[in-house]
Amino acid sequence: MRILLIEDDRMIGESVEESLRAEQYAVDRVRDGISATLALQIDVYDVVLLDLGLPKKSGLDVLRDYRQQRGKTPVLILTARDAPAERVLGLDVGADDYLVKPFDLDELLARIRALIRRSTGRPQSAITCRGLVLNPIKHIASLHGTPLQLSAREFALLQALIDPPGQVVSKSRLEDTLYGWSEEIESNTVEVYIHHLRKKLGSDFIKNVRGVGYIVLDQA
Repeated sequence: MRILLIEDDRMIGESVEESLRAEQYAVDRVRDGISATLALQIDVYDVVLLDLGLPKKSGLDVLRDYRQQRGKTPVLILTARDAPAERVLGLDVGADDYLVKPFDLDELLARIRALIRRSTGRPQSAITCRGLVLNPIKHIASLHGTPLQLSAREFALLQALIDPPGQVVSKSRLEDTLYGWSEEIESNTVEVYIHHLRKKLGSDFIKNVRGVGYIVLDQA
């Protein structure tokens, strides 16, 4: 899962970014409204965390422009503006949720998970495919009832492949799942993790689509 964090406060931004990475989210962070608009134009995210008091362009203007351009990614506003009128305005402009600073990081993570569940149309936390069960909230997995030991990146890669199953996922999209802008991508990273997953799931669980990417079929 990839998150865009739009926050100009250094301490808050670093704290939130560190917490998100600890939960194995790939995170891109920008610090002003113009950079935020550009990021939303060139990259695809699962959730956007948006501060309102941004330099160069306000958070509300970023959100308004994004929705006018038919941007559909869930947006969670993070702001110190706690007046009811401010909340109503943010939600009316297009936010999906609103969290007032200072906030508890565990609550922030819970709200992110809820937004992801709603946006994918999956009310339950578990993802199932061909005997495989992934629980993204608890980061646990099993295959035909037997627990699987997966590294954080193996888990993230597998989730990207089966949510939903039956779709070809490009190598570049898988790299985006694993890395944020500030992280260096090794050329064979995806292939290495696919190899590890095949050893744990079976050689035919993840299939290559030559020149396109990888796919997990929803039926064997």
